[in-house]
Amino acid sequence: MKPYLKTVPDRNGMYGDYGGAMLPPPLVPHFAEICAAYDVLSKSAEYINDLRYIRKHFQGRPTPISHLKNLSEISGGAQIYAKREDLNHTGAHKLNHCMAEGLLAKHMGKTKLIAETGAGQHGVALATAAAYFGMECEIHMGEVDMAKEAPNVTRMKLLGATVVPVGEGAKTLKEAVDSAFGSYIAQADHALFGIGSVVGPHPFPMMVRDFQKIVGIESREQFIEMTGELPDIVAACVGGGSNAIGLFSGFFDDEAVELYGVEPLGTSSKLGDHAATLTYGVDGAIHGFATKVLLDDAGEPAPVNTLASGLDYPGVGPEHAYLQKIGKVNYTTADDRESLDAFYALSRLEGIIPALETAHAVAFAMREAKNHPGKSILLNLSGRGDKDIDFVTETYGFGE
Repeated sequence: MKPYLKTVPDRNGMYGDYGGAMLPPPLVPHFAEICAAYDVLSKSAEYINDLRYIRKHFQGRPTPISHLKNLSEISGGAQIYAKREDLNHTGAHKLNHCMAEGLLAKHMGKTKLIAETGAGQHGVALATAAAYFGMECEIHMGEVDMAKEAPNVTRMKLLGATVVPVGEGAKTLKEAVDSAFGSYIAQADHALFGIGSVVGPHPFPMMVRDFQKIVGIESREQFIEMTGELPDIVAACVGGGSNAIGLFSGFFDDEAVELYGVEPLGTSSKLGDHAATLTYGVDGAIHGFATKVLLDDAGEPAPVNTLASGLDYPGVGPEHAYLQKIGKVNYTTADDRESLDAFYALSRLEGIIPALETAHAVAFAMREAKNHPGKSILLNLSGRGDKDIDFVTETYGFGE
């Protein structure tokens, strides 16, 4: 059998029933151009070598794996390990695909990068890429998220990006995507839309997965070197799903490794109180691709709610919907309270302040450890929590 990553998606960007590209006519030739450029560059030794240089000498890769000894002890049962993407330059996994997208744009002769952002980590990473490659940068961000993630707004502006506030609807990630797409349509001749996760029309779910799989490749090698064996459980938070796909990519062909995606349950399972798309969503379409979606009674994308702005999305990457359908990945949830407790626990016990998004995976590991004595859990510590500390402490205090 061919390795999993060689089998999906098909040439049309389909992961079984999910994926594809449902585009307005003006964007069809531009996405065809991106597909053609990526087909060539992804097999180009020059492009790959340039990207490897950037990862090593600018991003600081490889990032390490840390054994969370104190957290493991208090949780009981399994030993918990973390892939430290918080130590990747800019503080999250997002730079892995943003630098690659910037390099792609440079090869295509583009002069501007456009994107949406929720928690701001993608916006910061793309603004960093734009500065590195000498490009303009335009980031669309919901006003609610701008208030919650003010440090990242400041970082984007310092890096030279234009931050566009989005005041429509819920003023969060979905609306930021809508706004960014609208702006991109008018600038597609000279700009690239650097989509921030494994979402959007083909080829972006595939490209972002390919750029993020470095996390899984490194993790597999490092874990075997550290322990002499593979982890028993591999887990990551899932909003759009880029950090999870990146980590999972290193273990898709290892049948003994259980894969878990952790969605945000928010404050309850009631529609509008969470953003657990795979757990409660239905087949549908959003932002130009088929996937599972949280829909309201009118069949429109439903309002969502979660402590973590980067998970605040009523859709999910099409590959995650496919992986759930074929049973290759298990999807579960962690709610706001569990995730906040995990945020404080990792900070106090390990000296690592995690992003609120990442705290969902930490909550899962703490909850599940007692059920797996003698086993190991590897989670993707996908981002650091510098961006969240003002919001958390002002809203919830210091966890005392």
